[in-house]
Amino acid sequence: MSEKRAIVVTGVSSGIGHAVLEALTREGYHVFGSIRREADSERLANLYGAGCFTPLLFDVTDAEAVARAGREVERRLEGATLAGLVNNAGAAFPGPLLHQPLEEFRRQIEVNLIGQLAVTQAFAPLLGASEARRGTPGRIVNMSSVAGSVAAPFLGAYAASKHALEAFSDSLRRELMIYGVDVVVIEPGVVATPIWDKAEQADFSAYEATAYGPAARRLKKWAVESGRIGPPPDRVAAAVLRALRAQRPPARIRVVPNYLLDWVLPRMLPARLLDRIIARRLGLRRQDRRPPQGG
Repeated sequence: MSEKRAIVVTGVSSGIGHAVLEALTREGYHVFGSIRREADSERLANLYGAGCFTPLLFDVTDAEAVARAGREVERRLEGATLAGLVNNAGAAFPGPLLHQPLEEFRRQIEVNLIGQLAVTQAFAPLLGASEARRGTPGRIVNMSSVAGSVAAPFLGAYAASKHALEAFSDSLRRELMIYGVDVVVIEPGVVATPIWDKAEQADFSAYEATAYGPAARRLKKWAVESGRIGPPPDRVAAAVLRALRAQRPPARIRVVPNYLLDWVLPRMLPARLLDRIIARRLGLRRQDRRPPQGG
């Protein structure tokens, strides 16, 4: 392999992951990027070239495939140390918690939390978390969300996974101090990526007949509109670069459109007051309930 420093990034086919891939290769890093589909693997390999990018075909929920990718990267490094691991891959499964299928909730935790642990266990030794590894220790960057601190209605499963990832990252950061491997969390707010085109097509029909139908439609409309005018994903990529290269990076880096309105105020307000504001906007107060059908 070339003498470029290498970084593993999960979920690089689109959105934030692709912006991170673009930024890292532009800065001279070699990126090992995880992709789930062979077509995306070929597309990105042709776009960036073998000297800058190596595709890794795996899903973060496939522990055996993740472990194989770890061995493949170790072989290609030829004894060098990884400069970084960016745990970016993730998904969101929205729905009201009273009605969301348990299988869907489990899938959310599997993708956004257990998958991150599987990837971390596979690649952390290559970052320097191993007595056998020599060289400057690398860093781990975990892609969380403002939902890791402020949980919106109908995103309970997603928020739970990100709250858990925040705790996971704190424990991991303290455990890895013994190896000199740092852990930094990125907390994006609404970012303008193609995910909002998918969100617009999200099917909430299963919940339409419940008390949450109208409120779910309002939240979906707000999320799609906000997402399309949110900051571009390269702002998140810039935060990832800072996390990987700053001499003393903060434990958390937030990327939100408006720091005061999107981060400071929601955390400063009393929880009950924030509840009332959200409920009023979405129509979740008791007096907003639709009358029962039939009868």
